[in-house]
Amino acid sequence: MNDMFTNKAGDVCITPRIVVYQTRDILKWFYMKCCMIGGDIPVITFAHHKGGTGKTTSCLNIAGYLQKAGKRVLVIDIDPQANATSGLGVDPAWLSHSMYDVFMSRIDRSAGVSIREIIRETRSGIDLAPSSLDLVGAEPFFYNIPDRSHLLKHLISNLPGYQFVLIDTPPSMGQFVINGLVASDRTVITFDQGIFALAGLKTLMAIFDDVREYLGDTIHAEMAIVTRVGQEGGAVPGGGFLKVLKRILGIQTGTGDARAEQIFLEVEEEMKKYFQTVYTVPFNHQIAAAQRRGLPISHYDPTCDAALAYERITQEVMTWE
Repeated sequence: MNDMFTNKAGDVCITPRIVVYQTRDILKWFYMKCCMIGGDIPVITFAHHKGGTGKTTSCLNIAGYLQKAGKRVLVIDIDPQANATSGLGVDPAWLSHSMYDVFMSRIDRSAGVSIREIIRETRSGIDLAPSSLDLVGAEPFFYNIPDRSHLLKHLISNLPGYQFVLIDTPPSMGQFVINGLVASDRTVITFDQGIFALAGLKTLMAIFDDVREYLGDTIHAEMAIVTRVGQEGGAVPGGGFLKVLKRILGIQTGTGDARAEQIFLEVEEEMKKYFQTVYTVPFNHQIAAAQRRGLPISHYDPTCDAALAYERITQEVMTWE
């Protein structure tokens, strides 16, 4: 059967089969456009310039609950320590290609290795763009690129098919962190239960201000997560963060330590300026056990208190879609 015919008026017409083909192609194009990263797909970066704040842990466990909710998730590891890579069960030592090769291909402007080529599905069902120690060698080359702060944003701009992209950054203030911040739609800041981690808040916000001033990119840090807390996890409005700090550090209201009260009031005011919600996640040995197995806690022990806390956090993250 011909796909085209001429009617009595001499008009060239198409058969329904052509209409079906065209409709299918249009829908396919529309789906690819809608799923392009950098459009409506949330890109979430986990950041803190201090190590040990639970950044990678939060990234992986939120990714785990997103995956369990039926979302297609990509974790991009741009930390040379590759903890997110090993935490998803991939041994960085055995990688043939990693984010190092992707960055260097962009820097050299060669055909090289694309980010699509290195993505692999992990045992948990989360897709991973892995890192390795080689990534340390890439950062010095960034300074030869005029648009170095947008390298990652360009690299992920045409990745179709994901509903969430999560970026794990190194504990530093170098080019990888800046690239992660610039590439993101939202930034999650993690803190440990020590006051010294919180003292870095102003430093982080200064970095965000510099990014906005010099690069023109606004960093949306709407959520903070305090990890390894010796209490039940849950959401704490920004205005109630003072109470959380006091419980963490065992300070009682009205103890007569006016200076301590003043410090905590100042911290509370700072938190209210930048974060809509502050979550706490209780300490639990199962978190580390899950990472040793290469699984997020959602896939290892979803009934423990820390898992339930991350599940609640993920429910808010899903509203960002």
